[in-house]
Amino acid sequence: MAFFIKIYKDNPNPTEINKVVDVLKKGGLVIYPTDTVYGLGCDITNTKAVEKIARIKGIKLEKANFSFICNDLSHLSDYVKQIDTPTYKLLKRALPGPYTFILPGSKSLPKVFKKKKTVGIRVPDNTIARAIVEALGNPIISTSIYDEDDVLEYTTDPELIFEKWQHLVDGVIDGGFGDNYASTIIDLTVAEPVVIREGKGSLDIL
Repeated sequence: MAFFIKIYKDNPNPTEINKVVDVLKKGGLVIYPTDTVYGLGCDITNTKAVEKIARIKGIKLEKANFSFICNDLSHLSDYVKQIDTPTYKLLKRALPGPYTFILPGSKSLPKVFKKKKTVGIRVPDNTIARAIVEALGNPIISTSIYDEDDVLEYTTDPELIFEKWQHLVDGVIDGGFGDNYASTIIDLTVAEPVVIREGKGSLDIL
């Protein structure tokens, strides 16, 4: 049975954060709040968990464009090729925030992502998400929770999310109502930044 746990973003309780981290370390899947929509995540180093997310999403792992959720930019060099100063300044300006930046992947990507030329990096402006990543010690792989409803693209109520997902995941965090706008996706692998999807993040940062 999946857990349903309330965590307050103003002051995330370390005991509750550690409960979530224990589940992730054992290969569990967790739905958690971000600064945009709720995300489905797992430990980036656990291949079986990453494969499970791909299966749930109904996509082949090699074609999946999952985001790497980081708590700051210190993990960047682990997964991203060296970037120039203007790119780094843009990341510093925008993060933490509702953006996903596509960057060139490095040779040290986890085995499951070795064939990936690019990675999507996220540092959400949400203390719960960042506290989980910090306690885990490495990023989590993440994908948005979509809804089959034609009108509501994303479910925002954590109780409804739990109702729907409890048999597919190991836990759902109630971090309050989520947003209905996804992150803005910006490709930084080309000469000039390219907006792939305009979401919650303002384009004024460019």
